[in-house]
Amino acid sequence: MRIVIAGGHGQIALRLERLLSARGDEVAGIIRRAEQSEDLRAAGAEPVVCDLESASLEEVAAHLEGADAAVFAAGAGPGSGVDRKNTVDRGAAVLFADAAARAGVRRHVVVSSMGADPEHPGDDVFDAYLRAKGEADAYVRAHRGLDWTILRPGMLTSDAGTGLVRLEAATGRGPIPRDDVAAVLAELVDTPATAGLTLELISGSAPVSVAVKSVAGN
Repeated sequence: MRIVIAGGHGQIALRLERLLSARGDEVAGIIRRAEQSEDLRAAGAEPVVCDLESASLEEVAAHLEGADAAVFAAGAGPGSGVDRKNTVDRGAAVLFADAAARAGVRRHVVVSSMGADPEHPGDDVFDAYLRAKGEADAYVRAHRGLDWTILRPGMLTSDAGTGLVRLEAATGRGPIPRDDVAAVLAELVDTPATAGLTLELISGSAPVSVAVKSVAGN
């Protein structure tokens, strides 16, 4: 498979790139800064420099041409303000979804956040983040040109992955190592039977492959 990942230099994305390239997939990661390119090459991914906050639909679609799947793993990140929550966590997600559909890439996996909700109340930056993610998720779910799966991890940690997770429509809150998020994403990309599902993810007792097959109905 050829898989294009938005937010290719993120902590989850770099882990995902290593997993996908190790299993023989062709991986491209969209990054904002050219100096991040070597990190992607070290992870086995092709760097594609493209600023999703300013790029056109046609430009992003061109980067997706020929792909079998797209993964949106971009985010404004900690320390960013409300404006960038709207331009990245919402705006870039919408643009990437539209570009995937334009390029004919139906398989679309989104890294969202537990608690994402377009109606989330509050005035803090994190409140704006949850609203932006919720609005992006709602847009993707309404997109008829995509076979989408939305993944909402719990509290992300840098602990070593265990390979044991809980993946359900609603899990309740809990931590999850980024290693295990990447492992679940790699399985989801390759499991189109999960299309149409919004899933929460925390650490648990099921091996990743078993957890994904379970929600896929296999």
